[in-house]
Amino acid sequence: MFKVVAARMIAPNMHLLTMQAPHIAREVKPGQFAILRAEEEGERIPLSIADWDKELGTITLIFMNIGSTTNRLAALEAESSIPTLVGPLGNATDIEHYGTVLLVGGCYGIGSIFPIARALREKGNRIITLIEGRSSYLFYWQDRLKAVSDKMIHITRDGTKGYKGHISRLPDIMKDIDETPDRVIVNGCTYLLKRASDTTRSMELTTWVSLNPIMIDGTGMCGVCRVTVGSSTKFACVDGPDFDGHQVNWDELLQRRKTYMQEEVVPLRTSRCEEHRLKVQEQ
Repeated sequence: MFKVVAARMIAPNMHLLTMQAPHIAREVKPGQFAILRAEEEGERIPLSIADWDKELGTITLIFMNIGSTTNRLAALEAESSIPTLVGPLGNATDIEHYGTVLLVGGCYGIGSIFPIARALREKGNRIITLIEGRSSYLFYWQDRLKAVSDKMIHITRDGTKGYKGHISRLPDIMKDIDETPDRVIVNGCTYLLKRASDTTRSMELTTWVSLNPIMIDGTGMCGVCRVTVGSSTKFACVDGPDFDGHQVNWDELLQRRKTYMQEEVVPLRTSRCEEHRLKVQEQ
C-alpha cells in the first residue's frame, strides 16, 4: 500500500495528491508519469508527475475530477493509502538549450509543465509560460511558475485575466511581446493540445505535446494507448508521452478518448444526481 501524504482541492474540480513513493522520487524526470489505482480491482489511470522531493521520497500529482476513478482519488485524505502506484513511466521531456521556449499549460497541465520549466531554465533557456483556462479562478501554482519563468502570460475565455479567448490568440500574443519561441511545449487536455498544434503549425513553430490517451499497463504490452503519429502507430506509454504535435492524428485520438465515456462519466453524473435527490428529500 502507498501512503497519501497530502490531498486537497487546489482549484474548482482540480486536485493535488502527494504520495509517499521514494522509488519514483529517486528516478523521475520532467515529463514522466505514474499509473495508480484508487482501490483494489479498480481502474489503472496515468497521471503526470508535477513535482517530487527526493529527500522526503514524495511525488505530487495533479488531476481533474471527471470520472468515477478520479472521483475516488479526490475523496482520499492524508494518511490514507492506495494499492497501486507505478513509475516513473514514459520518456522524459527532452531538456536541451533551445533558446526561447514557450510552455503552454491548461487544467492539470498547469502543474505538469512546472518541472519542465524548472529544468529548461536550469539549461539556460528563456522561459515564457502561458497558462489558459475558462476563468482566472481556475488558475493555480502561479507563484511557482513565475519563479521559474522569465515571462508569464494568461489567457481566459471570459477575459478575467490576461488575454480573452483561447490559445488561437497566440499569433497576436507573440506580436505583442515581440518574441518568437524556438520551441513550444504543451501540456493539458487533448482539446488544448490539438488547438495549440493547429495554431503553431501555421506559425511554423516546432511544437511538442504530452499526449494523454487511455492506458492500462503503461509498458507497451496492451496497446490501448496507441496513437497515429505521421504514418506510424506509436504507443504513448513507451514511445511518448511527448510527440510532435504537427504529426499527431488528432481526429483519431479524440475519438479513442471517448471509448469509455459511458462507463466513466455517465455513472458519476448519475450518482451525483441521485445524491442530490436524496438530500432534497431529507430536507
